[in-house]
Amino acid sequence: MITTEIRLPELVLVAVTRGLLGAGIGLLLANRLSEPQRKSIGRTLVAIGVLTTPPLAMLLLGRRHRLPA
Repeated sequence: MITTEIRLPELVLVAVTRGLLGAGIGLLLANRLSEPQRKSIGRTLVAIGVLTTPPLAMLLLGRRHRLPA
């Protein structure tokens, strides 16, 4: 079995970045704001979500441990 140790602050950071990505996609698909505002905010949130994912994934995947059977 493979385990990964995740501390609470890291879990919160992962959840927040996933939330930002989802909110950005939602804004890009919604019609609540004017088009320029919606696209600007949506693209920014998506970019933050996408750019923060690889470093977090490398951090967490680097902590994987195989437990003895």
